[in-house]
Amino acid sequence: MTRVKKGASAHKHRKHLLKHAKGFKYGRKSKYKLAKDALRHAWTYSYRDRKVKKRDFRQLWQLQINGAVRPMGINYSRFINGLKKKGIELDRKILAELIQAQPEVFKQIVEEARAAK
Repeated sequence: MTRVKKGASAHKHRKHLLKHAKGFKYGRKSKYKLAKDALRHAWTYSYRDRKVKKRDFRQLWQLQINGAVRPMGINYSRFINGLKKKGIELDRKILAELIQAQPEVFKQIVEEARAAK
């Protein structure tokens, strides 16, 4: 049986990994050992933060909605409760977009939610 040297496949593996480390600072973009460690951390954070991004945006939408309904004499909690009682099924993302794009429509929605007791 002939001896198999892994020079070509090892080089391909390292080259592929270093390609992903492009743009990193210092030796982490060119040295295999440092790049491997940096990418391990980077991929961990990117996986985790894909989940965190959803939380952050929901918080942002809640703040925008609360800031928009307070001057109309209702707080966020009562507004959402009023929407549920009236059967208006708009999610927070759409409500936040309505605040920006069509404030008059949002105002009508707030009046509907306020009327629900």
